[in-house]
Amino acid sequence: MEWINRTRAIKLTLIIVAVLIGVASLVFSNHLVRELSAEEERRMEVWTEAMRTFNNADPDTDLSLVLTVIRGNNTIPVIVMDNNGAIDNYSNIAIHGTDTLGYLMKRASSMRDAGHIIRMDMSDPDIYYDVCYDDSTLLKLLAVYPYIQIAVFIVFMLAVLFALLSMKRSEQNRVWVGLSKETAHQLGTPISSLMAWSEILRQNYPDDELIPEMNKDVKRLQMVAERFSKVGSAPELTEGDLNESLQRVMDYMRRRTSDKVSFVYKGTGHPLNIRMNGPLLEWVMENLFKNAIDAMDGQGTITLDVTSAGEKVIIDVTDTGKGIAKSHFKSVFSPGFTTKKRGWGLGLSLAKRIVEEYHKGHIYVRRSELGKGTTFCVELKK
Repeated sequence: MEWINRTRAIKLTLIIVAVLIGVASLVFSNHLVRELSAEEERRMEVWTEAMRTFNNADPDTDLSLVLTVIRGNNTIPVIVMDNNGAIDNYSNIAIHGTDTLGYLMKRASSMRDAGHIIRMDMSDPDIYYDVCYDDSTLLKLLAVYPYIQIAVFIVFMLAVLFALLSMKRSEQNRVWVGLSKETAHQLGTPISSLMAWSEILRQNYPDDELIPEMNKDVKRLQMVAERFSKVGSAPELTEGDLNESLQRVMDYMRRRTSDKVSFVYKGTGHPLNIRMNGPLLEWVMENLFKNAIDAMDGQGTITLDVTSAGEKVIIDVTDTGKGIAKSHFKSVFSPGFTTKKRGWGLGLSLAKRIVEEYHKGHIYVRRSELGKGTTFCVELKK
């Protein structure tokens, strides 16, 4: 639980840092765009004054500096219109289409709407020109650059997180698989010995009533070892009656649980054949039953409800226990998550792997209410 909370804190910190970097980038870029926009506006004011000086100059006036200023604008789009609204000249504008005049009028109108217009008065008070201008290509690119930068950064972060999660998940899978196979291997020798001793006892005491029960427990150990050995390898799915398998698990749990726990089975009333791996699926149900018993502190009711809907079989396991907080609905399936003082928190994690990876189904918390109980749902394909 502590490890999961620490991981969440690290993820939250990374997200906050990424957001702060994005916000800082936007703020700085917008400030830079405003400064450059103001600089271009000052340049256009100087350019307009140079045009006014050129148009009002005497024939003997030296206009070399004025012409240098006018010719120096090769980045800012400009359209000059007379007092009648006719286009006098333009520069730094690429014409799109064949209707040059129409395109220029439309472009000038958008410049006016943006407030990019400077009045150029002439020596004759009845004559004036409107200098319409637009942001340079560089300024427009700079305005959208931070958004492109943030988009690339987000894609990069998502790719990195996906790679890290994949590596982490792969490492966890190798750990669980190695642990499971080693457990199965270690159980093999003592189980073989127990089977031999059980056979000797049966031959020496054929009428003893306890020996058959001991044989059942030995076979149970053998099945547990078989389950562990199947983890990590592609299980063989065979057609079987789901109702029969579930009933077998419930009977087993009923015999080994306190009388204060009652089991209610609501099956379909007819055989429900699906492709499944019986030992592994029964392991899933055992984990759900054990968690339910722990949640009820050994006293309450467990209801197993099986329904068939379309191409799915739905299994609901409901208890009357302590319930689960909504914030933990997904965390309960994470490796290491547990609310008990004892246990590794692997039961539901392995159950999820068996249901979703091996049987291509789905397992989740359907509903839960603190102090009233929880319902786990397992959906399997027919």
